[in-house]
Amino acid sequence: MTDPQNSPDFRRAELMPCIAQDAESGLVLMLAYMNEEAYEETLRTGKVCYYSRSRKKLWRKGEESGNFQLLKGIYIDCDADAILVKVQQVGGAACHEGYPSCFFREVEPAKKEVTVIAERVFDPHKVYHK
Repeated sequence: MTDPQNSPDFRRAELMPCIAQDAESGLVLMLAYMNEEAYEETLRTGKVCYYSRSRKKLWRKGEESGNFQLLKGIYIDCDADAILVKVQQVGGAACHEGYPSCFFREVEPAKKEVTVIAERVFDPHKVYHK
C-alpha cells in the first residue's frame, strides 16, 4: 500500500487523473486514470499502466497497439490527487486514434472551429481490427 504523504492518496479517490507527457519534447500525450494497482505496477515495471474506466480493468498501455510508454519520471500534485508521468513514447503514437498525442484537435476560440493539427502514425482500424 502506498504512503499517502509521499504517494497519490488513493484512500480519498480510487482513481486519479494521470497526464502523460513526452519526457523529451514536453508534448502532452494523453490523460488517463490510475488506481493504486496501476500506480504500483508502473513503479515496479517501468512501463506505464493505467486503469480503463470503460473496460473496468488494468490497461497496460501498448498491449494491443505496441505503442507503449516507458516511465522516465513520475510526479504527484500538491493535493496528492493527480499524477503526471513523463514517458518515452515507443511506437510514435499515444492516441488510440493513431495520433502522436490525444490532443490532436485545436479549437479556434473566436470561430469555434476545430482543426486537426497532427498526422496519424497508424491506422486504428488495422491495429485494433475494428
